[in-house]
Amino acid sequence: MTTSAALTPEQARARLHELTVIDVRTPGEYASGHLPGAHNVPLAQLDRALGALRHAALRGSLLVVCAGGDRSAQACRRLAAHGVAATALSGGTAAWAARGYDVHRAEGARAVWAMERQVRLAAGSLVLCGLLAGRRWPKARVLSAGIAGGLVFSALTDTCGMAHVLARLPCNRPRADGLDAALTALAGRRAGAR
Repeated sequence: MTTSAALTPEQARARLHELTVIDVRTPGEYASGHLPGAHNVPLAQLDRALGALRHAALRGSLLVVCAGGDRSAQACRRLAAHGVAATALSGGTAAWAARGYDVHRAEGARAVWAMERQVRLAAGSLVLCGLLAGRRWPKARVLSAGIAGGLVFSALTDTCGMAHVLARLPCNRPRADGLDAALTALAGRRAGAR
């Protein structure tokens, strides 16, 4: 199976009642605002969720969402490789919210930066540290060169090792009961139910 073309926010909103929405962002990002009825299955947990996602896809269309569209497109490719059809939301949650569409937030949730912003902060900080330390210890510049090389590799392969590492931070990790609840809901969700 292949992934179908991405849906625009307008198309997704019109069909939201018939879609099973899967948000592949980290739990912290998800809690800070997600599409109505979305289930949080972080990209790093996608393999664990394959059975439940396959079951949900048999009942109706899957819409995969992230912050800007990159992670959801990656998730759709991974799902397609396992025979699960899914569609990404073009522009992600950012495009959805920019149009003024309803965004649900977990009650009492604190805002967590988007993963892309976390990566920029970490990469920039490490490069700056390498350059500053390199003034005193020239070999410390290797840190800056390593991060630069990692960013180039990330762009060429459309992957991000730093995001995988940052996803393990406590604020980005799924609570076991949260992911289990999402998987249970996906495995038992009735068609048309949100």
